[in-house]
Amino acid sequence: MLRSIAFTAIMVPFLVLTAAGKPFLGVLLWSWISFMNPHRMIYGFASPIPWAMLSFIATVIGCVIAREPKRLPRDALTVLLILFAIGITITSLTAISSPERVWARYDKVIKILLGLLLTRALLTDADRIHALLWMMAISFGFYGIRGGIFTLVTGGVHKVLGPADTMIADRNHIAVALLFAIPLMNHLRVQSKHAMVRAGIMAAMVLTAFAAIGTQSRGALVAFAATGFVFWLRSRGKVVSAIALIFAAAAVIAFMPESWEQRMRSIIDYEGDGSAMGRLWIWETSLRIALARPLTGGGFQAMYEQPIVDRFTPGVPARAAHSIWFETLGEHGFVVFGIWLGILIVGWLYASALVRLGRAEKEFAWANSLGRMSQVSLLAYMTGGSFLSLQYWDGYLTLVGILAATRELLVAAREARRLATSSWRSAAAGRAGAIPVLQPAAARGESRPSWRTRSVR
Repeated sequence: MLRSIAFTAIMVPFLVLTAAGKPFLGVLLWSWISFMNPHRMIYGFASPIPWAMLSFIATVIGCVIAREPKRLPRDALTVLLILFAIGITITSLTAISSPERVWARYDKVIKILLGLLLTRALLTDADRIHALLWMMAISFGFYGIRGGIFTLVTGGVHKVLGPADTMIADRNHIAVALLFAIPLMNHLRVQSKHAMVRAGIMAAMVLTAFAAIGTQSRGALVAFAATGFVFWLRSRGKVVSAIALIFAAAAVIAFMPESWEQRMRSIIDYEGDGSAMGRLWIWETSLRIALARPLTGGGFQAMYEQPIVDRFTPGVPARAAHSIWFETLGEHGFVVFGIWLGILIVGWLYASALVRLGRAEKEFAWANSLGRMSQVSLLAYMTGGSFLSLQYWDGYLTLVGILAATRELLVAAREARRLATSSWRSAAAGRAGAIPVLQPAAARGESRPSWRTRSVR
């Protein structure tokens, strides 16, 4: 009961502030609720309250009062998200899976898409982007630190799990979420000015890595290897990074129990593993559903129902496809799968654009770091997600929204600088122009708004 009272006492004032004209505060609130799920750790009257929905409603009210945002961003991500929402609506209306299952899943996914569109529209400056990245790192880092300590204390014998009744409750899902978060933590570590903060983030990264291994997820090990390799490629000090990664791998192998080693070795002998073969069979089912219904697929969770599976691959047990690729394809067919894949592709392209812009402009160096580390996070999601049903995860979608907003801000800042420089050159002698510089306050070591100007003389 005390936890419920304390949690409510925290949430209510922030909800009031959000509705009173601070809409981005609402984005941070529902991101905290969605990623960390603090309401799942309390008992009493506050636990069943739909805090995420209340945060969304308060944010919408705050947007009306504050008169922001003025419009939805005009970029590829916005178009793809709207097309995806339309697409899953059509595939849900034409689904062959049970209506109860379809519309329960549809309700969750459409809320995620609406929340993401509003989040994207409110990411209007670098400080907001920085704040949302911190919220993601804190939310996932909480489970990373807690899980890492648990793994170290228990000797890795017991499995690390995610928050109950959430999208990342399963140990395989929380493992991917933790690996996804580590590169973002590293970006924040690099951008932090204070040595104590950098040291704290480094400790959190190490514990989060132990937590991911402590899930004893075989998919996590594959994702860990791929993430570590790309992390090394994207790091600046490659010799130091290589030594650190080798040391970390050796420490993990030496620390984890023999049961963990035996489970990881089963990756090689997949033909003798019933779980692995079951995934291959259900992947075939998903593909056959998509080939039979290329425009609509089977609808949400079609491969979860035995009568549907028997129509396409008799004798295969119904189950989750455990693959972001095959499950999306089987649920929605090739057209919507292409839209979903497009979201992932534009996320990678946005990250690549940040790397290029940050390399060309010294003022954008922080964005270069964000782009490089985001690519590592996206690879962790894609690699780990190849063995998981995590295709609608709001964590990865939020990062794509952050990358889209950052790219838009950098392009606008560069164009404004070009116009200001051109105006200055054509103005009379002694007349000054103002060139905008885009940096988050934390990267500048100050607490001012993200846009500042300097005079050109």
